[in-house]
Amino acid sequence: MLKFIGGFIAGVVTVAVLVWNFMGGLMFEERESPFGMEETIARIQHNIQATGNGWTLSGLRNPARAIEADGGNTLPVMMIEACSTKYSAPILKEDTVRFLSILMPCKISVYKKNDGKVYIANMNAGLMGPMFGPLVGGIMKQVAEDQKKFLIFDPSKPAPPMILPKAGGEGGGAGGGGGGGC
Repeated sequence: MLKFIGGFIAGVVTVAVLVWNFMGGLMFEERESPFGMEETIARIQHNIQATGNGWTLSGLRNPARAIEADGGNTLPVMMIEACSTKYSAPILKEDTVRFLSILMPCKISVYKKNDGKVYIANMNAGLMGPMFGPLVGGIMKQVAEDQKKFLIFDPSKPAPPMILPKAGGEGGGAGGGGGGGC
C-alpha cells in the first residue's frame, strides 16, 4: 500500500513539473514570419481591419523605445493592438470577469531575434479562455478564430502600407473606423 501511495505521489509531482515546464509554450504562440518587420506589421494590420466582427486597430507600440531611451540597445519589437467591442463588451459588463480587461486590447507582437528572422507572437486565446468559465471561454474561442485570420498572409498580394499611430503618441486610434481602445 505504501508503494502505491508513493508511486501515486511521484506521478502527481511528475505531471505537475511537466505542466509547469510546458505551460508557457501552451499559453502563447510563436511563429516565424516570411516577411520583414514593416511588411509583417502592415499585413497583420490589414488583416485585422478586413476580418470584420468589429475589430479596429487601437495602437502600434514600440516597447523597446524605453530601453533605447535609457541608453540600452535591443532588437526591434512592435506590438499591434486591436479590439472588438463585440467581444470586449460582454466581458467588461460582467463584474466577475471584468479583471480580464488587463488582456485588452488584443496584442500581437512582431519582433526580431538574434538569428535575424522576424517572429510573430500572440496569446493562445482558445486555450486560455475556458479557464475563466463559459462566458469568457465562448468569447475567447471566437477571438482565437479571428486571430488565425489576422495571421494568414497571401504572398501573391502586394504588401499594404503600414498604419502608423496618429500624431501625438504611439497609442491612440491607429485607424479602423471607431477610434482607439476597447
